[in-house]
Amino acid sequence: MDLPNRPPRPRSHTVTTTSSSFTANLSASSSTLAYDREFLRTVPGLLMVTEIVLGLLVWTLIAGTEYFLYPAFGWVMFVAVFYWVLTVFFLIIYMTMTYTRIPQVPWTMVGLCFNGSACVLYLIAAIVDASSVTKDLDNHNYNSWAASSFFAFVVTSCYAGNTYFSFISWRSRTLQ
Repeated sequence: MDLPNRPPRPRSHTVTTTSSSFTANLSASSSTLAYDREFLRTVPGLLMVTEIVLGLLVWTLIAGTEYFLYPAFGWVMFVAVFYWVLTVFFLIIYMTMTYTRIPQVPWTMVGLCFNGSACVLYLIAAIVDASSVTKDLDNHNYNSWAASSFFAFVVTSCYAGNTYFSFISWRSRTLQ
């Protein structure tokens, strides 16, 4: 296959660039972050802070023991750490008012699903935690496990309260 000798094509020295309106709007709108300190004065905000503080207490009380020897406490740790991280994430979203910058996300529905699933899974984890606490299992870790069980039920009630407020918010948006 011999290629015929062709003269080289002239090269264009013009470079054309385009920018999408999405990136232009994103860079223009993300220059400053708002801070909503009033959110912490609302009942959902207070419940969220309580969920973070007591949720941290739940998983640190268990993490300080030999929980990995007992699968039930592994489940409680998973639920406690998973929802603790997500709750911190949502607190940051609400405090910085990031939800106003992403209107495509149905935030009331996301909040309802998040709080509802947290309530159900935390209730299951609290029941598993409470039913696994016996002095026969490990006398050394009994107090930590009993305290984590108590606080898991308190965190469950906080998520239940936030589920209620999320439902009220979701319902008011769907009726409009």
